[in-house]
Amino acid sequence: MTYQLRRLRLHGVIVRQPRSHRYLLTDFGLRVTLFFTRTYARLLRPGLAHVTAEIDTANSPLRHAFNQVESILTQWIAREKLAA
Repeated sequence: MTYQLRRLRLHGVIVRQPRSHRYLLTDFGLRVTLFFTRTYARLLRPGLAHVTAEIDTANSPLRHAFNQVESILTQWIAREKLAA
């Protein structure tokens, strides 16, 4: 936990309150957390649900692009002989 708090502090996401073990979220930290929360809720979660769904997504452009990325990653892993 100490390591993670230190990293957040050094990146300016949180600041430590003097003479306590408490931290406060900075304005920058609030913007960062809102960005990632909204990105996950509006982009990643619906997109991954669409890609991993078994029905009616076989012909979607998103599914096609995901399959291409997965294929290229599989080829690269095999070429580099990385363990699964």
